[in-house]
Amino acid sequence: MVSAFETFRRLGPAAFVVKAIISVIVADVLLLGFIMLRRTYRKRYFAKRDARLFEIREGWDALISGETPYATWRSKASDRQLVESMVLDAFEVAGPEESARLLKFMRASGLVEKCISDARNHQGWRRHRALVALGRTRAPEGIPALAEGLRGRKQETRLAALRGLGQMACPEAAAEILNWVGEAGLVVPALPLQSALVQTCAERPQVLLPYLQHSGANVREVLARVLGEVATPSLGTKILQFAEDNLPELRAAAARALSYVEPGLAVSVLSELARDPIWFVRLRAIVSLGQLGHGTAIPFLLHGLTDSNRLVRLRAAEALMHLNIEMAPVFEQVVAMRDRYGLHAYLTALENAGLQAKMEAEINAMRLASQQVKAVLLEVLHTGAAPPEQHAPQEKASTAAASCS
Repeated sequence: MVSAFETFRRLGPAAFVVKAIISVIVADVLLLGFIMLRRTYRKRYFAKRDARLFEIREGWDALISGETPYATWRSKASDRQLVESMVLDAFEVAGPEESARLLKFMRASGLVEKCISDARNHQGWRRHRALVALGRTRAPEGIPALAEGLRGRKQETRLAALRGLGQMACPEAAAEILNWVGEAGLVVPALPLQSALVQTCAERPQVLLPYLQHSGANVREVLARVLGEVATPSLGTKILQFAEDNLPELRAAAARALSYVEPGLAVSVLSELARDPIWFVRLRAIVSLGQLGHGTAIPFLLHGLTDSNRLVRLRAAEALMHLNIEMAPVFEQVVAMRDRYGLHAYLTALENAGLQAKMEAEINAMRLASQQVKAVLLEVLHTGAAPPEQHAPQEKASTAAASCS
C-alpha cells in the first residue's frame, strides 16, 4: 500500500500546490471555528449582561437610595461598571433634584473617588475614560484631577480632560482651563477648547476678561469667540474696552454684548462698529442695533441695507421689521435710497414677517404723502421693482423725524 508521503513524492512540483491547498483549507476551518466560538461566547456574555442590567434596573430606586447594600455590587467589576454607566447616563436627562440625588449616591458609594483615582493613576484609554466619566458626574471635587489631565503629555489625555471640564459647566472649571491656557498656550485644537469654555463660562463670563487682555494672539482669538457666545448683561460697560480692539473677533463680541447696555451709549458705539471693515463685525453690530429696538438706530439700520454683504443687509431689514414704529415712512426712505439690493432685502424681510397687508394699510393712511407718492410706494410693494428716478419719492426731513419718533 502506497503511503501518503510516497504519493506526494510522485507528484513532483505539483505536491507544493496540493500542500498549499490543504493548508488553506485547514486555516479556513480553524478561523471559522474561532469565529463561531467567539460569537457563541459573546452571545452568552451579552445575554448575562442584559439579564443583570434588567435586575439592577428593577431595583433602581432601592439602589440609588442606599437600601441595597453597596457590597452587593461594588466587589464585582462587571456590576460596578454597569451601575456607573447607568448612573452617568441618568445624569444626561436628570433635573436638578435628580442630579443631586445621583451625585449623593455616587459619593456615598465611592464611585466618584474611584473615577478620581483612575484619572490619576491609570494610563491610556482607561485614563481617558475616567476623565470623561469624572466630568459627567459634575462633582466639583473632580476638578483638580481633571486639571492634572490638562497637563498630561499626550494630546488625547488633554482633550479628554478638556471634555470632562466642559461637562462640569461651572466657573471653577473655566478658571482651571483658562489658567492652563495662560501657561501652555494653544496646544489643543481651537474648536474643543472653544466648546469647553462656552459651557463653563456661560454662568460667569467675567472670568474671561483678564485673560483677554494679557494672552497671546491665538488664545485671544479663541477667547473672543467664546465671549461673543456667552456675553450677558452682567458684563455691563466692561465690554466697551474691546470695541476698538485690533482683533475683529473681539470687536464682534463687543458688538454682541452692547445689545444689553443702555441704548443711548450702545447706539453711538454700535453705529461705529456697523461701519467696520470686517463683515461679521458689521453683522453683529446690526443685530445688536435691532435688539435694542431704539428709534435712534433707524438711520444706521437703513445704512445697513446698503451693505456689500448679503447677510448684513438681511439682518438690517429684519431689525427694521421688529421696531415698534410706523413702517410706511421707513419704507419710503428705503425706496428713496434707490438701492436695489437693499430694497429686495427689505421686501424679503417684510414677506417673511407676513406684514405686507399692514404695510399697504399704512401707506394708504399716510398723511404727509401725496397720492402720487402713495401710488409709487404701493407699486414697489406689489412688484418689488424700484420706480423710475423721476417718480421716486424724495427723503424728507419730516418723514425721517416721523420714523424716528
